Amino acid sequence: MDQPEQGSQLTAAFAAFDRANAADPRLVDDGGEKVPYELLYARRMTEELNRFAPDASVALQLAARAQHLERWRSPREDYPMDREGYLRWRTDLKQFHAARAQEILAEVGYPPEVQERVAFLLQKKRLKRDAETQTLEDVVCIVFLKHYAAEFAGEHRHGKVIDILHKTLGKMSDRGRAAALEAELPSAVRGMVLEAMETE
Repeated sequence: MDQPEQGSQLTAAFAAFDRANAADPRLVDDGGEKVPYELLYARRMTEELNRFAPDASVALQLAARAQHLERWRSPREDYPMDREGYLRWRTDLKQFHAARAQEILAEVGYPPEVQERVAFLLQKKRLKRDAETQTLEDVVCIVFLKHYAAEFAGEHRHGKVIDILHKTLGKMSDRGRAAALEAELPSAVRGMVLEAMETE
């Protein structure tokens, strides 16, 4: 389901990203099988992109697969545990993912213009103005709501969860929001998403 159809180079790039993410020491359960955390995340990103934007460009497909590329190598704990530290971590992460993706794409043989476009998308440049950046962000948000929001909600007070959902929804397009509501969300998450929408 998560394999590309556009040729051997895209297949090779996906495989290279997956090899990198397979080194994630954090394992999570996926249908009874232990899978590296970021490897599973990357596959979910591709699956959701294929559903949301089946005609996505090669660059967008590559960016989706590399969205959290080797994220464990830059842990949140390496930064001050305040808002300034969080924002710096997020900025550095985008640059890290973009640089690593470019390195791998160069090894696979993609030309500089593809490498640069993937890096542009991974850094979420021109969100709300660049259609592909917006599509990538929509997919990121849908994957979060489907697979990760329930756990997040269980670890934080209700008000904070609603605040995060406000921010999540604020980054999404109208089409992305509609797709999120049509997705198979956990019932508790769906209820909180609707609450967040009503209180915007």
